[in-house]
Amino acid sequence: MERPDSAVPRPAGDPPGRIVLTSSDISRALRRIAHEIVEHNKGVGDLVVLGIPTRGETLARRIVTLLREIEGADVPVGTLDTTMYRDDLRSQPTRAVGATTIPEGGVDGRTVVLVDDVLYSGRTVRAALDALGDLGRPQAVRLAVLVDRGHRELPIRADHVGKNLPTARSERVSVRLEDPDGVEEVRISAAEGTA
Repeated sequence: MERPDSAVPRPAGDPPGRIVLTSSDISRALRRIAHEIVEHNKGVGDLVVLGIPTRGETLARRIVTLLREIEGADVPVGTLDTTMYRDDLRSQPTRAVGATTIPEGGVDGRTVVLVDDVLYSGRTVRAALDALGDLGRPQAVRLAVLVDRGHRELPIRADHVGKNLPTARSERVSVRLEDPDGVEEVRISAAEGTA
């Protein structure tokens, strides 16, 4: 018999905070996002799904699997590293550059769905749009995120959201996925140094 998510033992060194999405919540949210993408796009014919590393890449692969279940067709999936397009490289210059993998056929004239785990200030998405612009000219770009926590610094809005999670700026939202983290949950906690 499968135990409920709350009964799953936590690994040593488990982070503080409260769980706001369990494994089953994440699965339901991704399934809803996949259905919204199909409905909005009227199918999957011209779609390309690009995940923003690290967890956006994992979420993108899961969404593509769900799209295949729903529509019975394969959707090209890749990754879009934003490191060299970020506006905070001067303050955090030690970022490792990740891989960008664009599916065969590229992005020109296609509808690209960017996937990320948490939408916060909007700066990562802005960097992704800049990176995408160097790769081609999509017909349209849409954004799918697991969590939208608010506090935007740029005029960016997600088209598909798993969970709107109002937060304080002093809070931290942590998404952990089975791959790569070994546990599946979203937690909210006080940022380090706050009570």
